[in-house]
Amino acid sequence: MAAYLPFAVRVLRVQRLSPTFVRVTVAGESLAGFAGHGFDQRINLLFPRNGDPDELPTGPDWVQQWQSVPVDRRPPLRTYTVRAFRPERRELDLDFVLHGDVGPASRWAGAARPGDPITIIGPVAGHPGPVGDVAWAPPPHPRRLLLAADEAALPAASAIAETLGPEDRATVVLEVAEPADAVEFDAPAGVTVIWLSRSRGERLGPVVRDLLTDLVPVPVGATSSVRSGQPGLVVAAGGGESDLADDVEDPWDVPEQGETDGSAGFYAWLAGEAGAVVAMRRHLVGERGVDRRSVAFMGYWRRGRSQEN
Repeated sequence: MAAYLPFAVRVLRVQRLSPTFVRVTVAGESLAGFAGHGFDQRINLLFPRNGDPDELPTGPDWVQQWQSVPVDRRPPLRTYTVRAFRPERRELDLDFVLHGDVGPASRWAGAARPGDPITIIGPVAGHPGPVGDVAWAPPPHPRRLLLAADEAALPAASAIAETLGPEDRATVVLEVAEPADAVEFDAPAGVTVIWLSRSRGERLGPVVRDLLTDLVPVPVGATSSVRSGQPGLVVAAGGGESDLADDVEDPWDVPEQGETDGSAGFYAWLAGEAGAVVAMRRHLVGERGVDRRSVAFMGYWRRGRSQEN
């Protein structure tokens, strides 16, 4: 049994959440076989160039089909987060950041209408082996959680925060373009949500550093190695990151399940622009002595770089 397969779906509804965000709900009977894992679950999306579902690959050999198409005609592939999955209704929510007509995902989401086709590459329900589509892996019973994200990672951070229990103590810091982009979500009582707006001059890194004075007041552990991972599911854009060099694209370094160091009772999940998450992680590990196994950091995008095809 394949771990990941294509799921052909169509747009069910489109909801504008804010000036920057749009929620596209897709549905289809194929989702009966989709495995929803929650948290910050990643999937691949394949966008038809001409709105024709026959352009999209199907079946277990979808990668070979996709790669056999010339690049200029190949359906664009992107990695996104599942905002919500309702298996009983065969529905899945995807939140998109709109950048106008500068890339295939924003272009598709901005023009999406009910009935439009799209293909999801995701995990298969009932597959016996492990899958690597979720990065969130805190230790059991952490005393303190930190989530820091910009708008690209807002859907993932929101989905995680909504799963926390009333006993969890978490600080969630979210940077968006303007105050109207603060897309509210259901956070339990123990979660403090801090919204930052670049239009007011607020930036994620400096605010997180100030908060860490209280969250991690003294060095809490020795650093240790952690395996690097890939942000994509089947076709990954970018690679792992181990030495935190400033010129490394798409840094992605997360503890695997069972590896997270729980001795300090602290866990950080950092996601968003690559340079910002590298700087925050460097501060946590290098300056505050947080064990690397207690920090997951993911470069969802990199400033100054766009991906058209």
